[in-house]
Amino acid sequence: MKHIIRGLVFLGLFTGSIVLANDIYIEQVGDTLDLDITQDGQNNVIGTSVTDMALTGNNMTFAITQTGSTNTIAAAINGNNYTGTWIFTGSSNTVVFDCDGAGGTDCASVTSTITTTGDDNAFTIAIGGTADAAGSTVGFTITGDDSIIDTTVDGTSAMIAVALNNASSLASGGASNTAGTLTSTNAGSVVDLDIDGNGDSVGNTVIMNVTGGGSSYDVTQSGIYDNTVNADFSGDGQDVDIIQSD
Repeated sequence: MKHIIRGLVFLGLFTGSIVLANDIYIEQVGDTLDLDITQDGQNNVIGTSVTDMALTGNNMTFAITQTGSTNTIAAAINGNNYTGTWIFTGSSNTVVFDCDGAGGTDCASVTSTITTTGDDNAFTIAIGGTADAAGSTVGFTITGDDSIIDTTVDGTSAMIAVALNNASSLASGGASNTAGTLTSTNAGSVVDLDIDGNGDSVGNTVIMNVTGGGSSYDVTQSGIYDNTVNADFSGDGQDVDIIQSD
Protein backbone atom coordinates (compact mmCIF):
# COMPACT_ATOMS: atom_id res chain seq x y z
CA MET A 1 0.00 0.00 0.00
CA LYS A 2 1.36 3.37 -0.99
CA HIS A 3 0.22 6.84 0.04
CA ILE A 4 1.47 10.24 -1.11
CA ILE A 5 -0.40 13.20 0.37
CA ARG A 6 0.62 16.83 0.05
CA GLY A 7 -1.20 19.95 1.17
CA LEU A 8 -0.34 23.50 0.14
CA VAL A 9 -1.64 26.88 1.29
CA PHE A 10 -1.04 30.01 -0.82
CA LEU A 11 -1.23 33.59 0.47
CA GLY A 12 -1.64 36.59 -1.83
CA LEU A 13 0.93 38.86 -0.18
CA PHE A 14 1.39 41.37 -2.99
CA THR A 15 -2.21 42.42 -3.47
CA GLY A 16 -3.08 43.00 0.15
CA SER A 17 -5.77 40.33 -0.06
CA ILE A 18 -5.60 36.78 1.22
CA VAL A 19 -6.23 33.93 -1.19
CA LEU A 20 -6.44 30.53 0.43
CA ALA A 21 -6.17 27.28 -1.43
CA ASN A 22 -5.64 23.70 -0.35
CA ASP A 23 -4.03 21.26 -2.80
CA ILE A 24 -4.22 17.49 -2.34
CA TYR A 25 -2.44 14.93 -4.53
CA ILE A 26 -2.81 11.25 -3.60
CA GLU A 27 -1.35 8.08 -5.06
CA GLN A 28 -2.84 4.94 -3.52
CA VAL A 29 -2.15 1.28 -4.29
CA GLY A 30 -4.04 -1.38 -2.31
CA ASP A 31 -7.48 -2.82 -1.67
CA THR A 32 -10.28 -1.75 0.70
CA LEU A 33 -9.52 1.97 0.75
CA ASP A 34 -11.89 4.22 2.72
CA LEU A 35 -11.05 7.83 1.85
CA ASP A 36 -12.93 10.93 3.07
CA ILE A 37 -11.93 14.45 2.00
CA THR A 38 -13.55 17.72 3.13
CA GLN A 39 -12.48 21.11 1.75
CA ASP A 40 -14.03 24.43 2.69
CA GLY A 41 -13.18 27.61 0.76
CA GLN A 42 -12.29 28.49 -2.81
CA ASN A 43 -9.61 27.54 -5.33
CA ASN A 44 -9.12 24.16 -3.68
CA VAL A 45 -7.56 21.37 -5.74
CA ILE A 46 -7.75 17.60 -5.53
CA GLY A 47 -5.46 16.44 -8.31
CA THR A 48 -4.83 18.25 -11.61
CA SER A 49 -4.53 17.27 -15.27
CA VAL A 50 -0.78 16.94 -14.68
CA THR A 51 -0.79 15.30 -11.23
CA ASP A 52 -4.13 13.66 -10.58
CA MET A 53 -5.48 11.64 -7.69
CA ALA A 54 -4.61 8.05 -8.67
CA LEU A 55 -6.27 5.21 -6.75
CA THR A 56 -5.57 1.57 -7.60
CA GLY A 57 -7.25 -1.31 -5.83
CA ASN A 58 -10.55 -3.10 -5.26
CA ASN A 59 -13.44 -2.42 -2.86
CA MET A 60 -12.87 1.33 -2.49
CA THR A 61 -15.08 3.91 -0.79
CA PHE A 62 -14.28 7.51 -1.70
CA ALA A 63 -16.22 10.50 -0.37
CA ILE A 64 -15.58 14.19 -1.15
CA THR A 65 -17.27 17.28 0.25
CA GLN A 66 -16.28 20.67 -1.19
CA THR A 67 -17.85 23.92 -0.05
CA GLY A 68 -16.92 27.05 -1.99
CA SER A 69 -16.27 28.14 -5.55
CA THR A 70 -13.65 27.48 -8.25
CA ASN A 71 -12.60 24.12 -6.85
CA THR A 72 -11.07 21.36 -8.99
CA ILE A 73 -11.02 17.57 -8.81
CA ALA A 74 -9.12 15.24 -11.16
CA ALA A 75 -9.30 11.60 -10.08
CA ALA A 76 -8.35 8.35 -11.81
CA ILE A 77 -9.42 4.99 -10.41
CA ASN A 78 -8.39 1.49 -11.47
CA GLY A 79 -10.13 -1.25 -9.56
CA ASN A 80 -13.43 -3.02 -9.05
CA ASN A 81 -16.29 -2.33 -6.65
CA TYR A 82 -16.00 1.42 -6.14
CA THR A 83 -18.52 3.52 -4.19
CA GLY A 84 -18.25 7.31 -4.27
CA THR A 85 -20.33 10.08 -2.70
CA TRP A 86 -19.43 13.61 -3.79
CA ILE A 87 -21.14 16.73 -2.45
CA PHE A 88 -20.50 20.25 -3.80
CA THR A 89 -21.86 23.57 -2.63
CA GLY A 90 -20.64 26.50 -4.73
CA SER A 91 -20.09 27.67 -8.30
CA SER A 92 -17.51 27.28 -11.08
CA ASN A 93 -16.28 23.90 -9.87
CA THR A 94 -14.71 21.33 -12.21
CA VAL A 95 -14.62 17.55 -11.84
CA VAL A 96 -12.84 15.06 -14.12
CA PHE A 97 -13.32 11.47 -12.99
CA ASP A 98 -11.95 8.50 -14.91
CA CYS A 99 -12.62 4.95 -13.78
CA ASP A 100 -10.71 2.85 -16.29
CA GLY A 101 -12.18 5.03 -19.02
CA ALA A 102 -9.17 4.41 -21.26
CA GLY A 103 -9.88 0.68 -21.42
CA GLY A 104 -8.90 -2.36 -19.40
CA THR A 105 -10.55 -4.84 -17.07
CA ASP A 106 -11.34 -2.64 -14.07
CA CYS A 107 -14.39 -0.78 -12.77
CA ALA A 108 -16.69 -3.79 -12.95
CA SER A 109 -19.07 -2.24 -10.43
CA VAL A 110 -19.23 1.49 -9.70
CA THR A 111 -21.76 3.47 -7.69
CA SER A 112 -21.18 7.21 -7.86
CA THR A 113 -23.53 9.83 -6.41
CA ILE A 114 -22.92 13.54 -7.09
CA THR A 115 -24.96 16.27 -5.43
CA THR A 116 -24.38 19.92 -6.35
CA THR A 117 -25.89 23.27 -5.41
CA GLY A 118 -24.44 26.12 -7.49
CA ASP A 119 -23.93 27.46 -11.01
CA ASP A 120 -21.33 27.01 -13.77
CA ASN A 121 -20.12 23.58 -12.67
CA ALA A 122 -18.62 21.01 -15.08
CA PHE A 123 -18.54 17.24 -14.59
CA THR A 124 -16.73 14.87 -16.95
CA ILE A 125 -17.19 11.22 -15.98
CA ALA A 126 -15.86 8.14 -17.83
CA ILE A 127 -16.46 4.64 -16.44
CA GLY A 128 -15.33 1.39 -18.05
CA GLY A 129 -13.30 1.28 -21.24
CA THR A 130 -14.24 -2.11 -22.73
CA ALA A 131 -17.84 -2.76 -21.66
CA ASP A 132 -16.58 -3.84 -18.25
CA ALA A 133 -18.68 -1.54 -16.05
CA ALA A 134 -21.27 -4.16 -15.11
CA GLY A 135 -24.04 -2.94 -12.84
CA SER A 136 -22.67 0.58 -12.55
CA THR A 137 -24.88 3.44 -11.34
CA VAL A 138 -24.09 7.14 -11.71
CA GLY A 139 -26.44 9.68 -10.17
CA PHE A 140 -26.50 13.49 -10.42
CA THR A 141 -28.65 15.84 -8.36
CA ILE A 142 -27.91 19.39 -9.45
CA THR A 143 -29.57 22.65 -8.47
CA GLY A 144 -28.35 25.65 -10.48
CA ASP A 145 -27.64 27.08 -13.95
CA ASP A 146 -24.95 26.63 -16.58
CA SER A 147 -23.81 23.16 -15.54
CA ILE A 148 -22.16 20.71 -17.93
CA ILE A 149 -22.59 16.97 -17.39
CA ASP A 150 -20.57 14.80 -19.78
CA THR A 151 -20.84 11.14 -18.77
CA THR A 152 -19.83 7.93 -20.58
CA VAL A 153 -20.44 4.44 -19.19
CA ASP A 154 -19.22 1.42 -21.16
CA GLY A 155 -20.78 -1.67 -19.66
CA THR A 156 -23.78 -3.89 -19.02
CA SER A 157 -26.82 -3.25 -16.81
CA ALA A 158 -25.72 0.34 -16.27
CA MET A 159 -27.84 3.27 -15.12
CA ILE A 160 -27.37 7.04 -15.27
CA ALA A 161 -29.85 9.17 -13.33
CA VAL A 162 -29.99 12.96 -13.59
CA ALA A 163 -32.17 15.24 -11.45
CA LEU A 164 -31.66 18.84 -12.60
CA ASN A 165 -33.39 21.89 -11.15
CA ASN A 166 -32.79 25.35 -12.52
CA ALA A 167 -36.37 26.49 -11.94
CA SER A 168 -35.28 29.90 -10.64
CA SER A 169 -33.42 30.59 -13.91
CA LEU A 170 -34.61 32.97 -16.62
CA ALA A 171 -32.63 31.02 -19.24
CA SER A 172 -34.54 30.27 -22.44
CA GLY A 173 -31.74 28.76 -24.52
CA GLY A 174 -28.08 29.04 -25.37
CA ALA A 175 -26.77 25.75 -24.05
CA SER A 176 -25.42 23.60 -26.85
CA ASN A 177 -23.51 20.46 -27.81
CA THR A 178 -21.81 21.07 -31.16
CA ALA A 179 -19.46 18.43 -32.60
CA GLY A 180 -18.79 17.10 -29.13
CA THR A 181 -18.02 20.51 -27.65
CA LEU A 182 -20.28 21.28 -24.72
CA THR A 183 -20.94 24.94 -23.98
CA SER A 184 -23.25 26.80 -21.65
CA THR A 185 -22.91 30.56 -21.15
CA ASN A 186 -25.54 32.47 -19.20
CA ALA A 187 -27.99 29.78 -20.21
CA GLY A 188 -29.32 26.46 -19.07
CA SER A 189 -27.29 23.31 -18.65
CA VAL A 190 -25.74 20.88 -21.12
CA VAL A 191 -26.17 17.15 -20.47
CA ASP A 192 -24.45 14.53 -22.67
CA LEU A 193 -25.03 10.91 -21.57
CA ASP A 194 -23.60 7.89 -23.42
CA ILE A 195 -24.09 4.25 -22.40
CA ASP A 196 -22.22 1.87 -24.68
CA GLY A 197 -22.49 -1.86 -24.07
CA ASN A 198 -24.98 -4.70 -24.17
CA GLY A 199 -27.79 -4.20 -21.73
CA ASP A 200 -27.78 -7.79 -20.49
CA SER A 201 -30.94 -9.17 -18.87
CA VAL A 202 -31.48 -6.03 -16.77
CA GLY A 203 -30.81 -3.55 -19.56
CA ASN A 204 -29.17 -0.13 -19.61
CA THR A 205 -31.22 2.77 -18.27
CA VAL A 206 -31.20 6.56 -18.35
CA ILE A 207 -33.54 8.41 -15.97
CA MET A 208 -33.92 12.18 -16.24
CA ASN A 209 -36.07 14.54 -14.16
CA VAL A 210 -35.63 18.14 -15.25
CA THR A 211 -37.25 21.27 -13.84
CA GLY A 212 -36.43 24.57 -15.59
CA GLY A 213 -35.74 25.48 -19.19
CA GLY A 214 -33.07 26.60 -21.61
CA SER A 215 -30.99 23.42 -21.57
CA SER A 216 -29.62 20.88 -24.06
CA TYR A 217 -29.75 17.09 -23.58
CA ASP A 218 -28.11 14.39 -25.72
CA VAL A 219 -28.67 10.74 -24.78
CA THR A 220 -26.98 7.92 -26.71
CA GLN A 221 -27.45 4.23 -25.93
CA SER A 222 -26.00 1.40 -27.98
CA GLY A 223 -25.79 -2.35 -27.58
CA ILE A 224 -28.18 -5.30 -27.80
CA TYR A 225 -30.92 -6.13 -25.28
CA ASP A 226 -32.97 -3.50 -23.48
CA ASN A 227 -32.11 0.19 -23.62
CA THR A 228 -34.48 2.46 -21.71
CA VAL A 229 -34.82 6.23 -21.41
CA ASN A 230 -37.30 7.54 -18.86
CA ALA A 231 -37.38 11.35 -19.02
CA ASP A 232 -39.60 14.03 -17.51
CA PHE A 233 -39.04 17.66 -18.61
CA SER A 234 -40.74 20.74 -17.22
CA GLY A 235 -39.72 24.10 -18.69
CA ASP A 236 -39.37 26.12 -21.90
CA GLY A 237 -36.61 26.09 -24.51
CA GLN A 238 -35.50 22.46 -24.11
CA ASP A 239 -33.32 20.82 -26.79
CA VAL A 240 -33.52 17.03 -26.50
CA ASP A 241 -31.86 14.42 -28.78
CA ILE A 242 -32.08 10.68 -28.06
CA ILE A 243 -30.30 8.02 -30.13
CA GLN A 244 -30.71 4.28 -29.44
CA SER A 245 -29.12 1.52 -31.52
CA ASP A 246 -28.44 -2.21 -31.35
